[in-house]
Amino acid sequence: MEIKRFLEELSSDTPTPGGGSASALAGALSASLVVMVAGLSLKKSQPAQQGMEEIRKKAAAIQKRLLRAIDEDAKSFEAVMKAFRLPKNSENERLRRTRKIQKAYQKATITPQLVCQKAVELLGYSKTLILEGNQNAVSDAGVAAFLADAALAGGMLNIRINLVPMTDKIFLRRMNSFMKQWGRERNHLMERILKGLGKQGVS
Repeated sequence: MEIKRFLEELSSDTPTPGGGSASALAGALSASLVVMVAGLSLKKSQPAQQGMEEIRKKAAAIQKRLLRAIDEDAKSFEAVMKAFRLPKNSENERLRRTRKIQKAYQKATITPQLVCQKAVELLGYSKTLILEGNQNAVSDAGVAAFLADAALAGGMLNIRINLVPMTDKIFLRRMNSFMKQWGRERNHLMERILKGLGKQGVS
């Protein structure tokens, strides 16, 4: 979807696309900037060519994956709404509807999980570019970091909202464990990122 059309649909008074798709887009934008800065760093730093090329390739793959996630997130929430529209006239229908709703909510966390995982990776690449990449593009690497941070925060927010009505305690524990781990990694990386930007006088 071209960006103008996506923004128009995001602005509409329909539930999808929503915050989950916007989080995926933030991650894709972050990945694009990482690819750009890694490419610029290739030209400037011969000894670090291999590492920068690896970052460039991995970030390009993340960008493509998160671009697909924009639509995937919208579709997963549409599945939740579809489950809520199931009939509930009999006890069997009500039980089936409840099971379908619970399953749809679980599936709706899959794309935000992906966004969170990729956002943490992008934070790591942004940190490396800020510390070791082309310093003429350090602000671009900083923007990549902040966009990845927004994608991570948005992804976790979308996971949390989908967990609210869930009753599967094992699933809830697993998701909460994942989010704590992402939060720890985020805090560690952002500390390094902000310190690196501060040394460059751009924080």
